[in-house]
Amino acid sequence: MKEVSMSTQSSPYPVTFSVDYPDRNLNRLTSFFRIFTVIPILIIICLLASGQCDWDHGKWDAGFATAVVFLPLVLMLLFRQKYPRWWFDWNLAISRFGARVCSYFMLLRDEYPSTDEEQAVHLDITYPDAQKDINRWLPLVKWFLAIPHYIVLAFLSIAAFVCVIIAWFAILFTGRYPKGLFDFVVGVSRWGYRVMGYVCVLVTDRYPPFSTI
Repeated sequence: MKEVSMSTQSSPYPVTFSVDYPDRNLNRLTSFFRIFTVIPILIIICLLASGQCDWDHGKWDAGFATAVVFLPLVLMLLFRQKYPRWWFDWNLAISRFGARVCSYFMLLRDEYPSTDEEQAVHLDITYPDAQKDINRWLPLVKWFLAIPHYIVLAFLSIAAFVCVIIAWFAILFTGRYPKGLFDFVVGVSRWGYRVMGYVCVLVTDRYPPFSTI
C-alpha cells in the first residue's frame, strides 16, 4: 500500500497544460489590436459559457462551470459513481477551446484561435475511472477545499496581467514575447487549469500542487 501511494504521488498530475513558445517575430499589428481582434471568438465562447466570461485568466476556467457539464456530473458521481465518456469529451473540448482563446488574448500566440484544432496550445486531461479514482462525496466539498488556491491565484493573476502588459510593449518594439514572462504566464495558467480539473471538471481527487511547473 505504501508503494502504491508513493507511486501515485510521483506520477504526473492528470491535468497538463503547455503553450509552444513562438520563437519568431509575432504579428505586431494584431498584437496591438488584440483587445479588439479577440472579440468575435470571445463572443462565441461566452455564448457557450452562458454569457459568463471572466477577463482575469487566473479565474477564467472557474467561469466554465457554466459551460462544462458540472452539476449533472456531481449528481452522477454521487449516486452512480459514473463519469459518462461523452460528458468528459465535451468538458475536455470546451476547456481546450477556452485555453486557446485565453492564450490568444494573453498574446502567447498570434494564430487566431480555432474552435476545434489544437494548434500550439496543449491542454490534456486524463479520463478517470470514477469508481476507483473518485470519491463520490468529495465533489461536494472540492470548491471549499480549493479556497487556498483561489487566494494564491488571485495574486498570481494580477502579476500575470502585469506581465502581459509588459509583453505587449515588448512585442510592439521587438516582435518577441520575453521568454521569462511567457513561462510565468503559462505557469499561472497551468496552475489554474489544474484547479479547474479538480473543482469543475472533477477528473481527480488529487489536490492540485501549489506550483506553476
